[in-house]
Amino acid sequence: MEITIKDAYELDYKSDCLVLPFFETADMELCADIDAKIGGLIQKVITSGEFKAKEGQCVVLYVSGVSFDRLLLVGLGKRADITAEKLRRAGSKAFVRARESKTETVTISVRALNETEKSIGAFSPPYYFTEGAMLGLYRYLKYKKADDDKKDEKEIKEAVILSKDKDFPVQWLTLNTMASTFARDLVNSPSKDMTPTSLTDVAKSLAGKNLKVKVLEQKDSEKEGMWSYLAVAKGSAEPPKFIVLEYNGAGKAVPLAIVGKAITFDSGGLSLKPADSMEDMKQDMAGGAATLAIFKAVSFLKLPINLIGVLPATENMPGGHAIRPGDVVTAITGKTIEILNTDAEGRLALVDAIGYVIKHYKPEAVIDMATLTGACSIALGNEAVAMMGNDEKIMAEIREASDETFERVWQMPLFEEFKEYLKSDVADIKNIGGRTGGLITAAYFIKEFVGETPWVHLDIASTAFLAKPKPYFVKGATAVGVRLLLELIRKRVEKAQKS
Repeated sequence: MEITIKDAYELDYKSDCLVLPFFETADMELCADIDAKIGGLIQKVITSGEFKAKEGQCVVLYVSGVSFDRLLLVGLGKRADITAEKLRRAGSKAFVRARESKTETVTISVRALNETEKSIGAFSPPYYFTEGAMLGLYRYLKYKKADDDKKDEKEIKEAVILSKDKDFPVQWLTLNTMASTFARDLVNSPSKDMTPTSLTDVAKSLAGKNLKVKVLEQKDSEKEGMWSYLAVAKGSAEPPKFIVLEYNGAGKAVPLAIVGKAITFDSGGLSLKPADSMEDMKQDMAGGAATLAIFKAVSFLKLPINLIGVLPATENMPGGHAIRPGDVVTAITGKTIEILNTDAEGRLALVDAIGYVIKHYKPEAVIDMATLTGACSIALGNEAVAMMGNDEKIMAEIREASDETFERVWQMPLFEEFKEYLKSDVADIKNIGGRTGGLITAAYFIKEFVGETPWVHLDIASTAFLAKPKPYFVKGATAVGVRLLLELIRKRVEKAQKS
């Protein structure tokens, strides 16, 4: 969907549908001119009680004699309670309803949106409303038949925000939400079509003047001594691909590194998952998909920052050559690992990826994103990303970005006592720490390979893929981490430009 801004009057601009947001107990004076042209229909549905402007309530009025065929009223709830997140949810509800009514072009009235009584974020209320609309319209229909009911619906091609705001960040909004769509498509793709090689092809397609992509094949990874990562790949017929992205937008500045877990299918290996726990394991590369999406957006926008991205891509499969419980491998750092559970594989790939980026790029900090533990869901449900790390400053930056994007994070502790959980009798460390504290011991395992480099771990296991729809998200991939880290990057760039 294309987004544009027009300084135009609602009754003059032609479209299939005008979206008119409303607060509860709204002053009809705000839309008296529009209501007069459509025979008082707005007043009638309000007086009758059919429309009460409750949060997300939508009513479609079919009208004539004006520049639009449908008027879609959407409720915002109480003015005093409005937040950026409530505007996103209202925007999503409105545009999904508009699509259901076979609408292709939509105009958005900002009259009520501009009447908010407080600052609600870094951007204007129309921004959040439209952001929710764009996120909420997402559907994954690649494998649906042409006669499927959903595929038969028209897609909204254009949304026009009727506003005088010349500084409205159309490009940022568009790239931000398109990056989310890009990541969601990757994660929703079946694993047979999104192999490590396929993911490599996607990464290579992003390469350009300011973004270099290189791929370490298995022999290259062996030369680097990444036996922890390669242990995960041993059971699969698909060759592992260690993907590295180098974005240079700020000369010789020290880069920020983003490492995304990229297990394109996780069967659990010889520690095989139950069948009903395996069906959604195409999502185990969600951290890698988010990383690619971030680089796609940053590269397009030519942001003045240096970034390094690493995706240790492989499958985790059982097989004649698969790693066995009890085997010992050596990571890139030289530390030995006793593998007691082959389904705790993500951390094995991540420590070599983090070790590689620290060794070769000496980044100012490393942020990793990974669908790492089922224990994350036990602790936080589907409501937040678990955050742990060794650097309070970067975690504070992420919390600030979280508040802005509503990709919520919750910090968990990394007490020294958790080191005891990972002690091995035969190696430097073991890859699991027992049932208790599993969310934390997984992160602590990674911490043992980071050294002094500032590092933050984001466990996105409970938020990357939904079994049930949520506001502006259908079932499936959410692209969590994309908007979060893009906001962190935006704030860093903004701060640097002001200094």
